[in-house]
Amino acid sequence: MTILITAGHGKTGRRIAARLDARGIETRIGSRGGTPPFDWYAPETWPAALTGVDAAYLAFVPDLAVPGASQTIEAFCTEAVRQGVRRLVLLSGRGEAEAEACEQVVQAQAPEWTVVRCSWFAQNFSEDYLVPSEDGLLQLPVDDVREPFVDADDIADVAVAALTDARHHGQVYEMTGPRALTFAEVAAEISRASGRDVRFESVPLSAYTAALREAQTPEEVIALVSYLFTEVLDGRNSEVRDGVQRALGRPARDFSDYARDAAGAWSA
Repeated sequence: MTILITAGHGKTGRRIAARLDARGIETRIGSRGGTPPFDWYAPETWPAALTGVDAAYLAFVPDLAVPGASQTIEAFCTEAVRQGVRRLVLLSGRGEAEAEACEQVVQAQAPEWTVVRCSWFAQNFSEDYLVPSEDGLLQLPVDDVREPFVDADDIADVAVAALTDARHHGQVYEMTGPRALTFAEVAAEISRASGRDVRFESVPLSAYTAALREAQTPEEVIALVSYLFTEVLDGRNSEVRDGVQRALGRPARDFSDYARDAAGAWSA
């Protein structure tokens, strides 16, 4: 069995690859620097990346919410099915109409499919744009909204199960952590785990995007982040779901477990 992992060096992709490698399953990392190279925005790279592949993990970069994502996913699925790929596992987002449109594309085209629909990743606080500043300040354009942050290790476990076991065909796993937290509560969890004084401060969206521009963040990334903070992070996804339990037969990892394991990222 050969499995293509798009965004294979990302937060979920590299965890999936490590798990599959440990099981002796052949993996192909879908990235611009991969062999062969893969680029979501270069369809000419898709055929070689898909040759001989049995299953594929679809993690669209930067997000399924960006304009044109569903058309790209549709074109990719068409090529994948033409190449004989039977099983597609889509990383999707909760509460995003654009992501649900991509889900429908995969469901309509793939002989076997699974949707892994996720809330915000806990790992964003240690590996991505939600990392607290050096002085321990977590400044974001949100108030007291709650989010049941999901652990990327849970996502990887579910994705591996779906990629390797046909029993997950036709399932939409809506994945969250076991409890919803405010960002102030997240800061307190990080403080307890790391021993640092991490504090949350709500800031206006205009100030947040201005800081991103000052840091020379690309405008398309700023637009995406603005969308996520204003449209998606509005409380619509605050309810806890049972996707991890349904897929794996075990509870989802709690944020405190993640914070304990990631404490080294904040203790310096």
